[in-house]
Amino acid sequence: MTYASSATGLLLAAGLGSRFDPLGLQNKLLAPLPNGMPVARAAAHQLLLTVPHVIAVVRPGAEALAHVLNDAGCEVVFTLDAERGMGASLAAGVHASSEAEGWIVALADMPWIASATIDTVARTLDDGASIVVPMYRGQRGHPVGFHAEHREALAALDGDVGARGLLASPKVTKIEVDDAGILGDVDTPEDLRR
Repeated sequence: MTYASSATGLLLAAGLGSRFDPLGLQNKLLAPLPNGMPVARAAAHQLLLTVPHVIAVVRPGAEALAHVLNDAGCEVVFTLDAERGMGASLAAGVHASSEAEGWIVALADMPWIASATIDTVARTLDDGASIVVPMYRGQRGHPVGFHAEHREALAALDGDVGARGLLASPKVTKIEVDDAGILGDVDTPEDLRR
């Protein structure tokens, strides 16, 4: 680790992944990438390279996933509100980190984000930015950084739109990165072969 952010990492891992497996028999976050590492562990690893304290938010019943993320170095929090969407999961992570100076929010199904991108987002946030968003060729991606001034708004989130309303704020610092990984997630088994 070359830079240690003072922010808390939030790894959102409570989704159902129904496009990956409509029958719900396999958790996509436990599916192996070509290198053999589970999707969620790879995403956690990248985040932990820059953010020493990461809270992974998972749904009840995902004990195998919780074990993988705990072994990767994450603190694991179960949210009973996972079915209400990403906003509720993000709020659960914020509630679990009431002393945080800020948050770097990443998604567990996005294992290809370069550590340099996470480092850039973290440094910009730690330097005083209010909200930090990486951009690739004009498209907004993850992870997103939020200063502690947004604690109440983040803790009140609900539903599946996450923090999109906050991202419309004029306080957003956009950082152009040469990293297509900020846009790439695992939605189908074919995505694992990237």
